[in-house]
Amino acid sequence: MVKKSLISVSSQEENRGSVEFQVFSFTTKIRRLTFHLELHKKDYSSQRGLRKILGKRQRLLAYLSKKNRIRSKELINQLDIRETKNR
Repeated sequence: MVKKSLISVSSQEENRGSVEFQVFSFTTKIRRLTFHLELHKKDYSSQRGLRKILGKRQRLLAYLSKKNRIRSKELINQLDIRETKNR
């Protein structure tokens, strides 16, 4: 059911391998894991998985901001996530 809603939300996007779709799918996984961790605070393997997914999403957003800053800003606003820090 989650995958069907994920696909229907981004139905305008034909390419599921695009950076935007990957960031969108990582964001839904992150939200699901944070809800799970609110209930199960000592699930350390899920915490590790969450940190790995956060890192992947951060790297994809950094790549997208280098390639196309406007698309990056639109995606961040659309998904309602914080912008990454620049070093």
